[in-house]
Amino acid sequence: MIRKTGYFWVSALGLLIVGSGCVRHKLTLADVDHRMAIAVAPALNHSGSQDFDPLRLADLMASELAQWPGVRVIPLNRVLAQLAAEGKERIESPAHALKVMERVGADGIVVFAVTEYDPYLPPVMGLTAQLYGIGPEQAGGFDPVAASRQASPFEAGAYLELPRAEYHRVFNSSDEAVQREIRRFALRRNAEDSPYGWRKFVASQENFWRFCCAVTTRELIRQEVTQVVALRERQNEVEQP
Repeated sequence: MIRKTGYFWVSALGLLIVGSGCVRHKLTLADVDHRMAIAVAPALNHSGSQDFDPLRLADLMASELAQWPGVRVIPLNRVLAQLAAEGKERIESPAHALKVMERVGADGIVVFAVTEYDPYLPPVMGLTAQLYGIGPEQAGGFDPVAASRQASPFEAGAYLELPRAEYHRVFNSSDEAVQREIRRFALRRNAEDSPYGWRKFVASQENFWRFCCAVTTRELIRQEVTQVVALRERQNEVEQP
């Protein structure tokens, strides 16, 4: 569960160094004393393709989420059991997401959808993900008008409860920028042990899914951390004499 410390303050400005629009030191939830138990819902399919397993994809999303310090992942089978008890197969709205989150004992829940998918080389996957949950107040706010113009797990206009973080991207493995990201990811995952080298994350559908999930969870956690740091900064300013 979320740990709350009323006067906790790390020198966030010293740790979170922003230069040229880039974060040089990436904080984790553990760094800012904001630990969360997070559930992952089964993937929604908005792609029109039947060439992927939504449950396996959710497993990979949960696996990558568990890589982040400060995150405890609620097993997917608990989410599935809760949905089954309700006679449902998927998350249907932000309000439903929060209900399921509460019933499985989580602080947050990731709801995501596949918006585009082509399994053939070079593979392409479009993902849109949102993190709903409880925690420090929204630091940056959320623009539902702008969000309604983007891909979303839910229909536009359904933002009854606002996501704490969201990320939308189409990963096209033929794109040079994406390939550079895959190469960096492959180094961290010891891809040199494979005869394919970094290309193992392109040659295998499941490995490519894992890469896409890793990037998505990184961005969701980054946004959550940014919110926490911004809130702590405001609290620190108020506490100054």
